[in-house]
Amino acid sequence: MILRKLVIAAILVGLALPAMGQTTSQQRRSTQDQQVQEIATVELQEKEKFRGVSASVEDGIVTLSGTVELLIDKENAEKRVRKVKNVDGVRNHIEVAGKQLSDAELRETLANKLRYDRVGYGIVFNNLTVSVENGAVTIGGKVRDYPDRNSAIAIVETTPGVKDVTDEIDVAPPSLTDDELRVRLARAVYGHSGLQKYALDPQAPIRIVVENGHVELAGVVLNKGDRQIAYAQANSVPGVFSVKNGLMVASEVTD
Repeated sequence: MILRKLVIAAILVGLALPAMGQTTSQQRRSTQDQQVQEIATVELQEKEKFRGVSASVEDGIVTLSGTVELLIDKENAEKRVRKVKNVDGVRNHIEVAGKQLSDAELRETLANKLRYDRVGYGIVFNNLTVSVENGAVTIGGKVRDYPDRNSAIAIVETTPGVKDVTDEIDVAPPSLTDDELRVRLARAVYGHSGLQKYALDPQAPIRIVVENGHVELAGVVLNKGDRQIAYAQANSVPGVFSVKNGLMVASEVTD
């Protein structure tokens, strides 16, 4: 009888051990979460622009809430918290509560900024598109390289009124052949006597997009004659496989 009771007691103790281990693990996790929350809060409060942001932690996942002025601030707050030790993930629920603009106003602001972006770095070879819906921006089009793409995204992220951004920019594959072709095309188009007036404009009104020898002209010209000249000049460059003429005439642009 005594032996039987001892066996039962041993079994009960054995059953209790996993539960005790689980409790200890939960306590350790809870303590770690508290430490992460304290460190994350300190990291955020060090910067004035993040002082409207709070952090809560559960099972290593940090949830950020509150408001910031710019989209880039929302993204940087998350990056800052991700660097904290023992953070397994971040839920970013921060709201961008800065300057309020209508979609039309925001699109115009962005278009004007992007039109002159990377002046002196070959902007003539980029063609970007922008759309806005409820403050969320979608930026697309084609650019020559990643620095051009990154610069465009940075403009969007730092513009007041932007709530979110979707990157749909197509970056051309690296190609020395295409680079050489870009230079010859720019000389042929902007060097023509009838088109030299466009070379004086720093926004490069005639954009020349090249990918694997295929060319697309984009932008706005003054009349149909200039549009046709640009197309003919691009077609005359050796090494060009095809030319798509997407140039618009100013009088026909409705926007």
